[in-house]
Amino acid sequence: MGTIIEVSGLKKSYQGKEVVHGIDFVVNEGEILCLLGPNGAGKTTTINIITGALRCDSGRIAYRGSSIYDDLRGFKRRLGIVPQDLALYEDLSAGRNVSFFASLYGLKGEQLRQGCRFALEFTGLADKSKDKVKTFSGGMKRRLNIACAIAHKPEILIMDEPTVGIDPQSRNHILEGVRQLRDQGMTVVYTTHYMEEVEEVSSRIIIMDLGTVIAEGTNQSLKSAHQAESLEEVFLGLTGKSLRD
Repeated sequence: MGTIIEVSGLKKSYQGKEVVHGIDFVVNEGEILCLLGPNGAGKTTTINIITGALRCDSGRIAYRGSSIYDDLRGFKRRLGIVPQDLALYEDLSAGRNVSFFASLYGLKGEQLRQGCRFALEFTGLADKSKDKVKTFSGGMKRRLNIACAIAHKPEILIMDEPTVGIDPQSRNHILEGVRQLRDQGMTVVYTTHYMEEVEEVSSRIIIMDLGTVIAEGTNQSLKSAHQAESLEEVFLGLTGKSLRD
């Protein structure tokens, strides 16, 4: 399993306050890497820098050994991005939303139709393709958000807290989908502050707090290293606080 993204010395400040403190980590091909941490840990800022949406103050982000800025447009075409805040057009149908976002990645004609069909079927929304998004439940909107990100079958899927505020059934559907995408060869970077999600889907975990990486490993290796029975105990031992607070 080779390294697909390498992050080194990453720093970012807002209004004179450093929110990401020189972090280093890698993303390996074909894994589900979970970034775990509370609100304010720096997860979303880190993700925004990796995707090229935000410039870091210093540090390097490399894709397969080369800086992403050597060919930022080409790198972005390899990504699928599921943002924390829903990015959908409420007055358009589900199908039109997926088609629009897929077209931004260069899909057209039969390739576009096949990509949209794949994405809607994968997220369980094929029978809702002609329905307007404003009629959807919160869970259905979250699933459509994912459909818009995978129609072009990206090499790397970035998911920033994709299950916030949804019902358990929709959450389970999304988590199962994440595992299926990994099994189909997609690399997934998944940020969350839900311990149970990390334990369920992660190949590897990076724990962040206050803009730093405080631990890294598999679910089992982290628990073993810290002599803990649960990931929550590991986090509590490292930070002195609970994600449930």
